[in-house]
Amino acid sequence: MELHNSIKDLVISKVTDIFDIIEKGENPDKFCTCSQCRLDTACYVLNRTPPFYIVSSRGAVRAQIENIERQQKEADIIALVYEGLKRVNHNRRQNFTHDSSEAANIPSDETVYNIPTITGRLFDGGNFAPVSGVKMELYYNGALVAMKDCNWHNPLHLVSHTEGNYSFWPISIPAERAGEYASFEYTLKVEGQEYETLTHVFKIPVIGETQPAQSFTMGRTFKLPDLFMFAPGGDEQNRSLDE
Repeated sequence: MELHNSIKDLVISKVTDIFDIIEKGENPDKFCTCSQCRLDTACYVLNRTPPFYIVSSRGAVRAQIENIERQQKEADIIALVYEGLKRVNHNRRQNFTHDSSEAANIPSDETVYNIPTITGRLFDGGNFAPVSGVKMELYYNGALVAMKDCNWHNPLHLVSHTEGNYSFWPISIPAERAGEYASFEYTLKVEGQEYETLTHVFKIPVIGETQPAQSFTMGRTFKLPDLFMFAPGGDEQNRSLDE
């Protein structure tokens, strides 16, 4: 069984329509219409719009029949899209080119191992408080791992408002055939002025798939155990909680 949020389709459609109109028009406000700003605007709207889930064709038909309610939803969503694009353009991501001419990210037919999102939390081993102000690097075969897109950073600089939470989304790795099992070893290195360097090695089991994953989902994650960092010269070595 697969749940489907029909409101997501409506939001994506309205964001696309409005951004296309702006892109093809005079655009006196100089709004950026790149793919990243479109995604950020869609995210802004979806986070402020109640979902409407369907699980069958009958549910899809019912959603189409409720025209009056749908028209009101469309009006609310359109207003949120304009609100969102203004906010997004006022706070554009600094790590993106914002080139509207960039081609869309179209899924390929390449067979790959889709590495799940790697998540975890980092704590101070002395007081068990979440760690911030450190640099985290993810390595594979001795090299920094490239991320799926520019919204995921490697190296990652951990800031206080994330409360010790971190995440990486590594690029897919080519596979010979779908359904083939493999295990990949990664190394997480963490450095900070107040701590001894932490190195954590782990393996991720993955099965080959027919094409690269194109969207992030919480259903595809690999959670690391809680990690702890210690001050230089401490009695305990850096270690994970389960060691």
